[in-house]
Amino acid sequence: MGHAVAMSGDAVFAVERASAYTRADRERVQKRTVIVLIASQAAGGFGLIATYIVSALLAEDITGSSTLATIAASSLSIGSASVAAPMSKLMNKYGRRSGLRFGYLVGAGGATLAVLGAILLSYPLLCLGVFGAGAGNAANLATRYAASDLAQENRRASTISMIVWATTFGSYTGSVVSGYASEVGLSIGLPDKTGSYVFAGVMFLLAAAIVEVFLRPDPLHMANELAAEGVANGTRKAEARPTVRQAISLIMQRPEARLAVFAMIVSQVTMVGVMALTPLHMNAGDQSQNVIGHMMGFHILGMYLLSPLIGRLTDSVGKYPMLYVAGGLCTWGAWWAAVTPPEGVLGVFMGNFLIGLGWCFGVVAASSLLVELYPLHQRVSVQGVGDFAMLGAGAMAGLSSGALYQTFQYRGVNFANALFGIALVVVTFLTYAGVRRAMRRPQHQQAAAVGG
Repeated sequence: MGHAVAMSGDAVFAVERASAYTRADRERVQKRTVIVLIASQAAGGFGLIATYIVSALLAEDITGSSTLATIAASSLSIGSASVAAPMSKLMNKYGRRSGLRFGYLVGAGGATLAVLGAILLSYPLLCLGVFGAGAGNAANLATRYAASDLAQENRRASTISMIVWATTFGSYTGSVVSGYASEVGLSIGLPDKTGSYVFAGVMFLLAAAIVEVFLRPDPLHMANELAAEGVANGTRKAEARPTVRQAISLIMQRPEARLAVFAMIVSQVTMVGVMALTPLHMNAGDQSQNVIGHMMGFHILGMYLLSPLIGRLTDSVGKYPMLYVAGGLCTWGAWWAAVTPPEGVLGVFMGNFLIGLGWCFGVVAASSLLVELYPLHQRVSVQGVGDFAMLGAGAMAGLSSGALYQTFQYRGVNFANALFGIALVVVTFLTYAGVRRAMRRPQHQQAAAVGG
């Protein structure tokens, strides 16, 4: 047997390298990896949403400023973007487990600082804590790529979507119980809304523990070993991993990669741009934190619940049609939310649901497109750059949303968000048309014939 398996329990739980992995080993480890990542994603999703919902409201209580409130909420996206590149470097050097563990532990530390900021009524400390909690979000997003390391080529989108879907459990629960978590915090002497940060910290720690204990063997290590076997057998050529600058260049050289990153940016900007302002919009209509929490839960359902179906559609129908749908849903949802008054419920709920659904279409299709474009040794760096661009653009949208809200109000900002969805439809069409033209060129057909 090319590969010895430790038998102290289920064979899935320990794999000891002997000489070469078999196909059965790969399939077994992939199943285990997906299960572990689903569990960590559910815990991390709870921590993320529990943090996000109360950040703007608590910051507004401390400062009395809606602009400063949106900056506090945007600190989550800024923290996520800031951690994406370092996490990618950790994964490249030490594997997926090290990077994910780092993100979740920093997220737990950030939630603890946010509790301290709330107790001391310190706005800067609150923002710093929310910034740290953003690392948990970066880890959550990175799990979708960890699940794709050992996935079969024709099932990558479906595998990514399963991990996205797992966030439903934690995120929806976190959104619905945020109000009750605040009541628990009050019962133990913490300031109003602070209990959500306590719950978030505990769940980030749980996610870190799940990854550390159960994500073995590391899927990226195993994928690299399989690639190394190909090099040893002469079927592959050994290649160096690209730097961040080289990864950016790799993305810019391919129109499909530029489209994938743009689609993730539009999905994130529209989602953050609407979600950052909706709690303030509903609060202006005297709606309770529980109602706001249920709205956020509905938004989360849109983001995650249907992702397995979206993944299957992406694998069977293709990435480009899914990106058209993503742009259309983002446009529709932003418009519906825009025309809903602060006291309204249906338009705000449905608008945020559709935007969440558009985000899911965009992220699943774009992520799978980015994975298939590059060989293994380039993927982690390219994925890190893509997530940095997506999260950084979302952070900028969140940061600017407060000032835009005061100038253009909720309606005006969301009409602008709708334009981003239209832009995604246009760019997808132009990219697809350009790729089709390139494939019909004689030099491309000759290269394809030689390669075949």
